[in-house]
Amino acid sequence: MKYQKKQDAIILLADGTIFYGKAVGNKQGTAFGEVCFNTGMTGYQEIFTDPSYYGQLMVATNAHIGNYGTNVDEVESDSIKIAGLIVKNFSYDYSREAADSSLEDFLDKNNLLAISDVDTRALVSYIRDHGAMNAVISTEVDNVEGLKKQLAEVPSMEGLELASQVSTKEPYYFGDENAAYKVAALDIGIKKNILRNIAERDVYIKVFPYNSKFEDLEAFNPDGYFLSNGPGDPEPLVEAQAVAKEIIKRDLPLFGICLGHQVIAIANGVSTYKMYNGHRGINHPVKNLKTGKGEITSQNHGFAVNREEAEANTDLEVTHVHLNDDTVAGLAMKSKNVFSVQYHPEASPGPHDSSYLFDQFIENIKK
Repeated sequence: MKYQKKQDAIILLADGTIFYGKAVGNKQGTAFGEVCFNTGMTGYQEIFTDPSYYGQLMVATNAHIGNYGTNVDEVESDSIKIAGLIVKNFSYDYSREAADSSLEDFLDKNNLLAISDVDTRALVSYIRDHGAMNAVISTEVDNVEGLKKQLAEVPSMEGLELASQVSTKEPYYFGDENAAYKVAALDIGIKKNILRNIAERDVYIKVFPYNSKFEDLEAFNPDGYFLSNGPGDPEPLVEAQAVAKEIIKRDLPLFGICLGHQVIAIANGVSTYKMYNGHRGINHPVKNLKTGKGEITSQNHGFAVNREEAEANTDLEVTHVHLNDDTVAGLAMKSKNVFSVQYHPEASPGPHDSSYLFDQFIENIKK
């Protein structure tokens, strides 16, 4: 293993707190975003390429990142979506036979700034106590005052519309065009594995840009509709909310995941709110209130649905709850063919605890 000479780097939080580290590889520069942490022990490549993480400085709580390299097939989008990476120990070498490149090369290819040798336990503990906040990671260690001024100009995640930054620019198709069913998917930050899970259930999918109108989706003559995951605050997504309202009005089959779940709630007059820390990891326990069964789930969201308002809504039923904090993890409309979850059934950390949700969507379509 060759010796790595590392350049000094810092993490500057919005409240002025500074943590110290070293730049990974030869990459220098500065990156801004909301700092958050993910508790997953594996799956770093999927996390980095998940559009839902757009605009986030990701702290990996696992002590070693990069040890199994990267594989071209283990991505959730066409590029890295996180704003920057913060780790304890960065592995420049990897030992997995299935890997086709190192994580260092993968980050360089995507021009991503990463910082290692950080006391991530202390940083995560601080974020847990003080909440998710904007931050900057930089190799400009002698320019703290300048970085503070730039950081002050970074907008808060609350009220921030980010779907337009990650959505497809043009509609595209996924799956077998001779499949038994057709689904129109609104891309507000969709993951590839969601498309795979829907398509493998004999479905041909047409994926539409975030600002598409219901008439655009309807022209595909789909059997069902899907609202994807994605980054940012759901409140500014007025086009997606309008699409959801029209689908609900016509009582058409509709399934939403993560950001799509929040959009469906808003379409029903239920508000959302920014969480103190959010849920990000692959070990989150959820209870299905209909079956009484527990599910180990993958979650990635900084906003949540107002449970009090959801329970007061006579058209809605809270179907799933997060067992750590009792937040809403699933919704269904009582008189409409509509349901949604706040977590990611396609990520399979259970590993198959939540795969029934895709089957449920197809059953709803058959009805």
